[in-house]
Amino acid sequence: MTIIDNAVYVNGVRTAAPASLEQTYETLATVGGMAWIGMYRPTSEEMSSIASEFGLHKLAVEDAVSAHQRPKLERYGKNLFTVLRPARYLDAEETVEFGELHVFTGEDFVLTIRHAETPGVAQVRKRLEKNPGLLACGPEAVLYALLDQVVDDYGPVVAGLENDIDEIEDQLFAGDPNVSRRIYQLSREVIQFQRAIHPLTGMLSALEEGFEKYGVNIELQHNLRDVQDHVQRITTRVDSFRQLLQNALTVDGTLTTNRQNEASAAQNEEIKKISSWAAIFFAPSFVASLYGMNFRFMPELDWTFGYPFALALMLVLCGVMFLLFKRRGWL
Repeated sequence: MTIIDNAVYVNGVRTAAPASLEQTYETLATVGGMAWIGMYRPTSEEMSSIASEFGLHKLAVEDAVSAHQRPKLERYGKNLFTVLRPARYLDAEETVEFGELHVFTGEDFVLTIRHAETPGVAQVRKRLEKNPGLLACGPEAVLYALLDQVVDDYGPVVAGLENDIDEIEDQLFAGDPNVSRRIYQLSREVIQFQRAIHPLTGMLSALEEGFEKYGVNIELQHNLRDVQDHVQRITTRVDSFRQLLQNALTVDGTLTTNRQNEASAAQNEEIKKISSWAAIFFAPSFVASLYGMNFRFMPELDWTFGYPFALALMLVLCGVMFLLFKRRGWL
């Protein structure tokens, strides 16, 4: 079985912890109250049993089994199907890990389905069990508490991403060659984070619109509005991260281009120097090759100062070319 925790609550107090789903159905029918079933990656057979008992819509059941859903809130008659994307920041890897939590709520039941490690669900159950008055408000109390926990857990993620972006600024001006890859990685995580949190605004608004229709407890209304405020603050910060990373990528491109231009300029200077010395050494080679052709009629061959003249000509040509290149800044 994939049941993590299974309990029946009456007036906010845990009165039974059935060992099976069948016992849960029997206890709920006998003593009333609210059933809260926590499952981890349930099978189709297990979901079929629960769907039949609580009247879950087949489309929602298919989504709950297959997973890989985006955050959403859907109403099927008296039942609500909510998908949340919890997240946590892994300090060792400096990455963000996203989970997936599905929540079915009805008149007398809550079904939480995890598709990844999500310790927040257990924390919510313990916290609500310590506050029977709030838990007595029914399935809405559990749903709002789960929303609150998921949003609260986003806080360390925001802090971790903020720290990573600060480190990128240092890497940019230190000339770290891996900074571009790190920026793209962070951008991908920020986009995933936006996909997880942006739908919450509409989901919470939809819940707020049903306050009067479904007679939601006033304390729960205050709790939900507090979650809304928290979501708005986080959304604003995460959106600013996207802009910061785009700016960082632009700066990285500019710095890379500048470094390439500097390297190219330095290379051009070296080429100038090499070309200048090559031209200087070519001058005596030209004179020597000219005198080395050994034509019969060359006036200098019978001249006493012919050899010294050739050497002097080589030196003069080299000196003139050296001064010329020096003045042009090539040497």
